[in-house]
Amino acid sequence: MALLTIITMLAIIEYIYFGMKVGKARGEYGIDAPAVTGNEMFERHYRVQMNTLEQIVIFLPALWAFGHYVNHYVAAMLGLVYLFGRMIYAMKYIEEPSKRGVGMMMTMIPSMLMIIGGLLGAVYALL
Repeated sequence: MALLTIITMLAIIEYIYFGMKVGKARGEYGIDAPAVTGNEMFERHYRVQMNTLEQIVIFLPALWAFGHYVNHYVAAMLGLVYLFGRMIYAMKYIEEPSKRGVGMMMTMIPSMLMIIGGLLGAVYALL
C-alpha cells in the first residue's frame, strides 16, 4: 500500500501547489481576499484549484477502494495518469479554458475506472 500512500501524498502536494498559485495570482492581479472574482487570469487559477478540490474528493476514495479490492499496482498507475492529467488540465485551463479537455479526460477516466472497479470489488468481497 506504500504506492497508494505515495500517490495520495502527491495528489495533496499537487493541490497545495495549485493553492499557492492562487495566492501568487492574488498578489499579481490585485485580488484581495475574500474576493474570488475581478480578473480573468486570477479566476482561471482559482477555478483550477477549486476544480481540483472537487475532483480529489472523488479520486482519493476511488484510488484506495480500487487498490484494496482490485490491484494496488494498477491503482497507482491510474493515479499517475490522474496526477499528470491534473497538471495538463491546469496548464491548459490557465492558457485557454476551452483547451482543458485532454487534462479533464485524463482525470475523469481513471477516477471512473477506479470507482467502478472498487465498487465491484467490494460487492464481490461481500459475496
